[in-house]
Amino acid sequence: MIRPILALAASLVLAACARPGPDVATIPVSPRIDPGILQMYGAVDDGETIIPAVDARFLSERNARQEVDYWTYETPGSIVVDPYERFLYYILQDNRAIRYGIAVGEAGRQFDGEAVIPYQRDWPSWTPTENMISREPELYAPHAGGMEGGLDNPLGARALYLHQGGRDTLYRIHGTSQPWTIGQAASSGCIRLYNQDIVDLADRVRSGTRVVVLSPEESGRGTRPPGSLPPTQIGTELY
Repeated sequence: MIRPILALAASLVLAACARPGPDVATIPVSPRIDPGILQMYGAVDDGETIIPAVDARFLSERNARQEVDYWTYETPGSIVVDPYERFLYYILQDNRAIRYGIAVGEAGRQFDGEAVIPYQRDWPSWTPTENMISREPELYAPHAGGMEGGLDNPLGARALYLHQGGRDTLYRIHGTSQPWTIGQAASSGCIRLYNQDIVDLADRVRSGTRVVVLSPEESGRGTRPPGSLPPTQIGTELY
């Protein structure tokens, strides 16, 4: 697991990584969930903190962590995020990947392109930026002094920090205190996972991990074998 390598990281504020999701009362009741999924998202002992089980209402087979076929030129250990399909893929060997359901930024607030993860933090603190406070003071002003890490913190159990060209983008892959948002465009820009999933992903990630966030035109890339591509695309890129 990556540990912080820069003391400065503790004081960084996030540009666009937290926003309340919809009222829990508006979440529809899910159909009966497979017992294996319920077990996967059961309570987790994370040292001094017990991560509570995810309510079955907020689980689905689609969003559950699972190994899937995935065809890509990205090397094993890389991460590919498809914000439009609401999935994150951790690349394995032999055209396979671990797929995680995610929540992503609302329209106009997404991050796309390439980045690397130089470090992560366990149970990170969070501070809204001045722009966030100015834009929605009723929502963010109460937290202007920062919020310590914990179960109520919007960054959840782990945060993986995305850098480009050696500089912090202020975007994160992180956990969430709002599991009902997974599968939606519900955050202000960052990529969020169930706390159980971000712990699993963080345990796999190493310093320098490459992250590719797909654009709308690239959405769905990797989910089909090369032979299923239209003729104009075969031989140019794996989808």
